[in-house]
Amino acid sequence: MPFILKKYYPWRNILFVAGEGLLVFFIINSVFILAIGLAQYSQTVPLYFLRAVVVVFVFQMCLYYLDLYDLSIIPRFSEHMLQVLQAFGFGCIILAVIYYFFPFLTISTGVFWSGLVAVGGCVFLWRFSYFIMLERRMFTVPVALFGTGRVAREVVSAVEGKQDSGFKIAAFVGDDNPGLNPGNAPVFKELSGLWDMCANRKIEKIILALDDMRGTPMHDLIDYKFMGIDVHDVVRFYEELTGKLMVERVNPSLLLFSDGFYVGFFRRLVKRFIDISVASVMLLLSLPVFLFTAVMIKFESPGPVFYRQERVGKNGKVFEIIKFRSMRDDAEKDGPVWASTEDDRITKFGRFIRKVRIDELPQLINVIRGEMSFVGPRPERPVFVRELQKSIPFYTIRHVVKPGITGWAQICYPYGASQEDALRKLEYDLYYIKNLSLGLDLSTIFQTIKVVLFQKGSR
Repeated sequence: MPFILKKYYPWRNILFVAGEGLLVFFIINSVFILAIGLAQYSQTVPLYFLRAVVVVFVFQMCLYYLDLYDLSIIPRFSEHMLQVLQAFGFGCIILAVIYYFFPFLTISTGVFWSGLVAVGGCVFLWRFSYFIMLERRMFTVPVALFGTGRVAREVVSAVEGKQDSGFKIAAFVGDDNPGLNPGNAPVFKELSGLWDMCANRKIEKIILALDDMRGTPMHDLIDYKFMGIDVHDVVRFYEELTGKLMVERVNPSLLLFSDGFYVGFFRRLVKRFIDISVASVMLLLSLPVFLFTAVMIKFESPGPVFYRQERVGKNGKVFEIIKFRSMRDDAEKDGPVWASTEDDRITKFGRFIRKVRIDELPQLINVIRGEMSFVGPRPERPVFVRELQKSIPFYTIRHVVKPGITGWAQICYPYGASQEDALRKLEYDLYYIKNLSLGLDLSTIFQTIKVVLFQKGSR
């Protein structure tokens, strides 16, 4: 991930990306030295450093946008390396454009291709070694789950579902068979069964993953804490592992005493300044797209160009969201319904603008008005909000911040239109609100660009 924020990405992913970038940087500079000699190289070191940085940045952006830094599931290595070559091909095209406009950054043909071959070989070895490390679960933190019920199974699924999670389940404590135990970890009836494994550092963390926390032997857990073993509540561990809150397990005390869920005046001011500045520039730049889209909508079907709909915003205040109309004008003659992936109410051109997210552009007006922000929970319709807040705990918390054009839930969870999907998205929304920061906003925007370019999650 290009935004190196340990808060949102595991340390091993950060080291992988940073290590690969440094590797490419030093290889390119080594090729420079071999080609022109150390004496000439030392005379203009800053220029050669800049040229190498540009190459590293372009190649890593291409790798990122082709999902080649997402190693939560290990692909076939041969297919993976073909995608790496494809990313390098895109990188060469982008560099050619950069060199045309900024000739001083140009690397001579011989040096460039020699460097590319060297970089390709080293990236191959780097990624091959990393894949081996992930497959063998090397350098992972062994954890014990105090619990064998439904909550424990969710944690096991989260850990085992990500090859690069950085954890492995080393033991369970509980009366029942955990039901999900891919590594055949030992199951102890009593907490004391973990003592020897903890003493030998075969366990470094204990996660309280009980379905019912009543009767938890806190005094015994304190002994493990004094031994140097980290003891974590399952909600906190799950949050760090998945980037979402376990809504059904969240205790009101977590919301009350947490450091998150608060946005200071300065942060609100900076966020608002960025929203107004970027929205204004984007509106000006997208005027040709606005005009073309308006003409095509009027040409394809009768009705207004813009679609206005009531949505619930910050503090529960209702506002009208503005979008390009992508459905027939009589789409809701029978009342409001959840949109679906293959909705027959969507027009042909409407399906296209939904795929490339052009239908969202008019929401820039909502951003300038102050009704929305660039990043935040997606605003929902009042009728659905009334329905969802009855069945989903803490649903109204998502209204403590302004809704957004894009959001953490939108990039982390595929498009859905049901109460179950609303619950799953709320888990990500609460994580965003709890950890609200400029860094998380930038990361969300950066990943949104990838989603738009590759048409992921469109509906």
